[in-house]
Amino acid sequence: MFESIGLIEILVIIGVLLVSMSVHEAMHAFTGLKLGDDTAAEEGRVSLNPLKHIDPFLTIILPIITIVLFQAPILAAKPVPFNPERVKYDEFGAALIAAAGPISNFVLAAIGAGLLAVLNPVGLFAYILTIFIFLNVLLFVFNLLPIPPLDGSRVLYAFSPEPVQRFLAAIEPFGFFIVIGLAVSGVLFPIVSTLRDSVLQLLL
Repeated sequence: MFESIGLIEILVIIGVLLVSMSVHEAMHAFTGLKLGDDTAAEEGRVSLNPLKHIDPFLTIILPIITIVLFQAPILAAKPVPFNPERVKYDEFGAALIAAAGPISNFVLAAIGAGLLAVLNPVGLFAYILTIFIFLNVLLFVFNLLPIPPLDGSRVLYAFSPEPVQRFLAAIEPFGFFIVIGLAVSGVLFPIVSTLRDSVLQLLL
């Protein structure tokens, strides 16, 4: 989808990523606040302002590196902090906080798909909606992978037996390197692409 793109297309992609990322992170923080933990709120993370969520390495430098290496961006926002001792429902509360981000991206993609079907737009608006749907589905699928520190690992942790929880806790410090390793090995992108296409087919 991103082959031979021009300046307008690049600006659209950046704009959509900033909006989608900001909603994703704000929903993590908002859900944490509703579950009794104001840690993220105190840092101003219940906000749609992208500047509150940008991490210099994860959001800017990392995608540049991965585009050069893999012809596909891997990026993340600044992690949203939370205090598990303050969160209601213990591990399940933490899972709700984690799931809130990807679910928000799915909802955004569904709204975009609805607008695409109802309005049947053409030109630049059609392109913006298509990219909006595509990238939000991508964020939804990628973040739900059960690999620490991705959101899916926190959801898996809450519903797993103790041996699996111990395993997830043990590999969490190396999660970033596991994701990069899966990308380098060629395993990551086919999995993400297959899941992405399944969700897109559902929505469109």
